[in-house]
Amino acid sequence: MADRLAEVSAQIRNVRQLEAVVTALRGIAASRAQRAHSLLAGIDAYSSVVSQAIGQALTLMPADYRHPAGRGGERTGLIFFCAEQGFAGAFSERVLDQAESDPENAMTFVIGTRGLAVARERGLNPSWSIAMASHVDAVPSLANDIGDALYEQIASGSPSTIQMIVPRSTSGGSIRIERQSLLPLDLSRFAGSSAALPPLTTLKPDELLERLSAEYVYARLCEAAMHAYAAENHARMMTMTAARHNIGTRLTTLTQREQHLRQEEITSEIIELAAGAEALSGRR
Repeated sequence: MADRLAEVSAQIRNVRQLEAVVTALRGIAASRAQRAHSLLAGIDAYSSVVSQAIGQALTLMPADYRHPAGRGGERTGLIFFCAEQGFAGAFSERVLDQAESDPENAMTFVIGTRGLAVARERGLNPSWSIAMASHVDAVPSLANDIGDALYEQIASGSPSTIQMIVPRSTSGGSIRIERQSLLPLDLSRFAGSSAALPPLTTLKPDELLERLSAEYVYARLCEAAMHAYAAENHARMMTMTAARHNIGTRLTTLTQREQHLRQEEITSEIIELAAGAEALSGRR
């Protein structure tokens, strides 16, 4: 019985150590998600400024100007923002589920090491992949790398349209998967400038519009990557919360078992003492 009690006590110590690790991971994930959400307002403001600039640049173009639809082929490009690290539940699986509704010849870009592993398990061979940002300061560089890869693929002849599969955490505590169109840009959505005088520029109107469009795509990629980073950490936080609940249940069971064994041990000792006292009394 002493051996069983020692074994249960050791299990309790191990589970409590695991609880400390899970609590730490949950705290780190919550801090990272909060940090990412605090930076989204700045990205949105930057995107809004670029959008207004595109609207003003359009006033410099001829009235019959039509933005080129792109030089790519007929294939669709899909950017999947998945998880970089583990302990995020079915986060990457939910993002990659969106691929089931697309043609088999769609060109896929997978962001995130864990997402890449899940994609390959499903028989999906991405045309391009990269590690997801592991901290918020890496998001701008990640957006640059994704943009460079997109333009390289478009210049080589495919794809003609680019869509992003972006996970976003909601105020209700859940994660929503959104499909967003990235390229080609629909310039009709940008409101023209209401200023009485046209903007002063040092570039040709078409070159200015091209540069602003590239800047807008970069802003959209930054926004998507930041939302995905926040959602991944939110998913990890929820997973750790569930794990912590399960650990608490396990600790309760083990503690009850330990108490039961201790009580059995005490009872056995009392019985042995009583039996010994009775035997001693009988001999006297």
